[in-house]
Amino acid sequence: MAELNHRGVEEILVEKNLLTVEKLKELQVDAAKLGRPVGDLISERNLVSPEDFAQALGEVLGVPFVKLTGMDIPAEILNLIPQNTASRYVLIPFEKTDSTLKVAMSDPLDLQVIGFLERRSGLKIETHIAPAKEIVETIEHEYRKTLGEEVVAALEEAGVGKPLKIEEVKDIEREQDTVRRSPVAEIVSSVLSYAARNRASDIHIEPTENKTRVRFRVDGVLQERLTLPLEIHSSIVSRIKILSNLKIDEKRIPQDGRFKVEVGGREIDLRVATMPTSLGEKVAIRLLEETAEIPTMDQLGMRGVALKRMEDSMRRPNGIILATGPTGSGKTLTLAAALSKINSPRLNIVTVEDPVEVRIPGINQTQINPVAGLTFAAGLRAFLRQDPNVIMVGEVRDSETAELAVHAALTGHLVFSTLHTNSASGALPRLIDMQIEPFLLTSTIIAVEAQRLVRRICPECKAEYEAPSEVIKQVKDTLGSLYVKTTKTEKKDKLVLFKGGSKGVECKICAGSGYSGRTGIFEVLLMSDTISRLVLERRPTSEIEEQAVKEGMITLVQDGFMKVLEGATTVEEVLRVAKE
Repeated sequence: MAELNHRGVEEILVEKNLLTVEKLKELQVDAAKLGRPVGDLISERNLVSPEDFAQALGEVLGVPFVKLTGMDIPAEILNLIPQNTASRYVLIPFEKTDSTLKVAMSDPLDLQVIGFLERRSGLKIETHIAPAKEIVETIEHEYRKTLGEEVVAALEEAGVGKPLKIEEVKDIEREQDTVRRSPVAEIVSSVLSYAARNRASDIHIEPTENKTRVRFRVDGVLQERLTLPLEIHSSIVSRIKILSNLKIDEKRIPQDGRFKVEVGGREIDLRVATMPTSLGEKVAIRLLEETAEIPTMDQLGMRGVALKRMEDSMRRPNGIILATGPTGSGKTLTLAAALSKINSPRLNIVTVEDPVEVRIPGINQTQINPVAGLTFAAGLRAFLRQDPNVIMVGEVRDSETAELAVHAALTGHLVFSTLHTNSASGALPRLIDMQIEPFLLTSTIIAVEAQRLVRRICPECKAEYEAPSEVIKQVKDTLGSLYVKTTKTEKKDKLVLFKGGSKGVECKICAGSGYSGRTGIFEVLLMSDTISRLVLERRPTSEIEEQAVKEGMITLVQDGFMKVLEGATTVEEVLRVAKE
């Protein structure tokens, strides 16, 4: 390593015209008052970019600077230092020679860490300096690509011609020990870690005729990322069953279990469901991360007419507010945001859920346990004896739960719940199908909200384009008068929209998909006198929706197209999740 430079970081920054002399004098006075180094104040106050500061600090320390952005690091180099070590010490290996490993560090003079890395890798460590934020981002991006390599290494460890499949279960304890110690454990760990790092909501492990397919649902879309030899499928399933405390010798019936993992300081609850198929057992795993901060409804994407209608409904002392949509459309988070908004010491708010996905401070939340007899209906019946003001039922699944929810609303409680229907107007006929009398619905239902989640356009590779004439016509026809009120991008019969994917597979955020993250689209139906009459007459969903639109309801597709005009998502994405 080169000798230390006797100049300070601040002097180098002044020489490079990145810091003025006047500002330096001001910093020196502050540093003297606080008893702090000038360099620390420059960094804390963001007076120069992290990259410029790291370059100057590198000159002071005699350590070369490396720019990591855009760098493609081979998997064999990343595998020399585990991701948890890289994240813990904020460092990443990026180049290797026969005897030397180059490592970017935020603290390149930490001799203890350097010694540990040399023992771990068996190579001489050559340190470089880089901004800590850039190192963290590179760790996230580069290590997520190594899933295949990690699995291949585990398979090689198992040995060629040594299938791990356990043909017949005779000694359960021996099988459990074998699966725990075998490379299968490494494979399962790699799959779970990859899913957590990439913010997947579900993992599907499925046997086919000649392989095991592993798919991940990211931003609502399934993606195949890994295939495994069919010979190890039973061992993979057995390993997951052991973690979930399921019976590994029972392969004829479905089983449900759960366990928790910690990845990058995040605790994730995993719900496991196995299902026998003609080719073997299929495993579906739902990843539920405990939300540290509950978003507001506006942050979820609800705004304008829909937001005002929901907020007005939530102020009512009694009645039923329903959130509808398919599984995975964000209903639970919307209700959590609603409960969080009205939560106060003056209200006794209780919930019964399956499972408790979002913990809300100050609210009594109960998880159902059907084995012990605690169902939604039983929990709701018990809550009515707990002097509640507001009740949230995770889902109206059957007639008994629906009847109890209606009874709770009639006796002065505000009830929130979810229902699986495709639209807000479809919830009313659905409840009638559950044997709820129409006159009870018109007396208790305040509002029905429907929602979907659409993928956001990736901010990194977002680009403008002129929409073709058929798209312009579709947007105008769908929005009607709303088009005039919302669009600011039309010029001379041209409509400028946005799409992702302009950088192709090189995009570090979306890996070429064009999308990153999701937002909600919503519609909110209010129970008016006219709609009440239609419900009492048992009119079809189409008539109820037509009347709701006349009364000012903005539909899912309209809300989606308004977000298209804002540049948040695409027409294709809106139509994918909310086809008319």
